[in-house]
Amino acid sequence: MSHTRTYRIAVLPGDGVGPEVTREAVRVLERAAERFGFAVETEAHPVGGVALEAFGDPLPPGTQDACRAADAVLLGAVGGPAWDGAPPGRRPEDGLLRLRRLLGAFANLRPVRVPASLAGASPLRPERVAGVDLVIVRELTGGVYFGEPRGLEAGPEGRTAVNTMRYGEAEIARIAATAFDLAARRRGRVTSVDKANVLEVSRLWREVVADVHRTRFPDLELDHLYVDNAAMQLVRDPRRFDVVLTANLFGDVLSDLAATLPGSLGLLPSAGIGGPVGLFEPVHGSAPDLAGTGRANPLGAILSGAMLLETLGEVAAAAAVRRAVDAALSDGLRTPDLARAGDTRVGVAEMGAAVCERMNRVEVTA
Repeated sequence: MSHTRTYRIAVLPGDGVGPEVTREAVRVLERAAERFGFAVETEAHPVGGVALEAFGDPLPPGTQDACRAADAVLLGAVGGPAWDGAPPGRRPEDGLLRLRRLLGAFANLRPVRVPASLAGASPLRPERVAGVDLVIVRELTGGVYFGEPRGLEAGPEGRTAVNTMRYGEAEIARIAATAFDLAARRRGRVTSVDKANVLEVSRLWREVVADVHRTRFPDLELDHLYVDNAAMQLVRDPRRFDVVLTANLFGDVLSDLAATLPGSLGLLPSAGIGGPVGLFEPVHGSAPDLAGTGRANPLGAILSGAMLLETLGEVAAAAAVRRAVDAALSDGLRTPDLARAGDTRVGVAEMGAAVCERMNRVEVTA
């Protein structure tokens, strides 16, 4: 069969459970393509620790070239205890940071949904989390993770370490516009999170976000929270949030906190957008203790694939993937990170197969 739409996907399985969850995500992408009349061409490339071992570089030139030439990049996970003591530039995470910069992925979208079927899996009371539907918009290529100067040096009184949180107006304005654009397609509310009571960079952040709101998106709602209060409110009243806008470091912490709402990091997808090629990856790490056991949760990777499809314009296919995931969960299927008494326990491959099977049954929309 010939297809009018063919997408090249660079798959970077990475370390730990990364190869296992990306395998299932690719399976679901291929099933979605078959169902909706397009094609996906996937090719795997090394990144992270496996790339360090093979090439001495966590992001080898061949991987960089493949990512630039692709329509989208699907990443598994990077890192592991084998490289915890490695020097700067020789850590798997260095490859991830470079990849984000390479692709111009300055905006990280991290949706958090708690369907009714998962409300009981949350560590919070079911009535507090059922129906949560928020997106954290995290600035991804600036802030303290990239600011200069940085480093570790020895002195007469011991070692000193320095990291710099730095943002320019243009960086803040573009991530703010991304958040407001997203809110306009959702419930129309942005909560900007900062630490403007003590940090000059956060004071600039708040001023620029308010200016973008006033001049470009006056019909939407905007409120501001300090990051410590935002963390408390995410636990106390998570349903109050629609779109949460924040800087790189704060977004890293808050998105992992929000990941506890549905009961497992393994459920949550993310998208890095802003450049010509999007980067899609589950929020969870490499989980080396689960690697090779078949117990990993592939749903975060599968839902990252849904975000990938949506970004490519395959909106109906993306919606079908999400409905198939919801159907599998509604039928009581659970990987070990989510399973409770009475649930049907399945492994990584069985969950991927279950989502594929339900792709055949979910309602198709034009």
